[in-house]
Amino acid sequence: MNPLKKKPRTKEITSIPDKPDWMKVRLRFPLEDDAADTVRKTVSKSSIHTVCESASCPNLNHCWSRKTATYMIAGDICTRRCKYCDVAFGKPSNLNANEPTEVAESALELQLKYVVLTSVNRDDLSDGGSEHFAQTIHEIKKRLPDCKVEVLVPDFKAKRESLDRIYAAEPDIFNHNIETVQELFAKVAPSKNYSTSLQVLKDASDHGFLTKSGIILGMGETEEQVVNALHDLYQVGVRMITIGQYLQPTPTHLPIVEYVKPEQFVHLGKIAREIGFTNVASSPLVRSSYHADEQSQHNLT
Repeated sequence: MNPLKKKPRTKEITSIPDKPDWMKVRLRFPLEDDAADTVRKTVSKSSIHTVCESASCPNLNHCWSRKTATYMIAGDICTRRCKYCDVAFGKPSNLNANEPTEVAESALELQLKYVVLTSVNRDDLSDGGSEHFAQTIHEIKKRLPDCKVEVLVPDFKAKRESLDRIYAAEPDIFNHNIETVQELFAKVAPSKNYSTSLQVLKDASDHGFLTKSGIILGMGETEEQVVNALHDLYQVGVRMITIGQYLQPTPTHLPIVEYVKPEQFVHLGKIAREIGFTNVASSPLVRSSYHADEQSQHNLT
């Protein structure tokens, strides 16, 4: 076992406030349970990782019940230590050379029409894992030519050669999450850079890709700061946006400042549409990949 895996993000221990009613996920049985079990068995056959599990997503059962999942490639240990994220931090293992084929075979078995691929940060690799991404896209499209592929990528430190590898693989949507406002970036994600993320999104947009990003709320941001971030994203070419609630994974992660009320999400969603975003998903339980297939439908037709 990697000795650094799941090491606390901070020495500070804070109590996690109780969730309000609007943050409590209610499961539906028995129909959802059977379908979710099908996805669970399929992704576990070759030890395939999903961000659904690794990031403790609150929508796991709902999304898996729809026979959809977000594959997390390149391992499940991240080289960066963002204070909000529940993905393990430490020294990653070597890449699994068979993973692109395994993921593609899983997608084929589930007959998916829309796949989301994401990964941990792999700063230990010279290309940041971009070639691994590209191979996985190729393998999926080879088996499922009509399947749409969305990539939710790390920033690759904005390296030209890494981004070009992703572009050459021709994903249908290029997604990179900004996660928070500029004023909180150093506190929330000290290993990342706000300007670098904007640079990556602008580059993808300039290369003609439908570009998407996401923000999570409840970490101490103000409405003005969120609106400014939305304007920044729109100006670099982002046209699809997700806005959701931050959930503190453990008492040693970044403390949650507030549970933002549903009406505030509606308000910010309206502002995003007025700014010009063509697709907006804004509510407490929204995550970057939540109903990604539905979010993209009118953009890809």
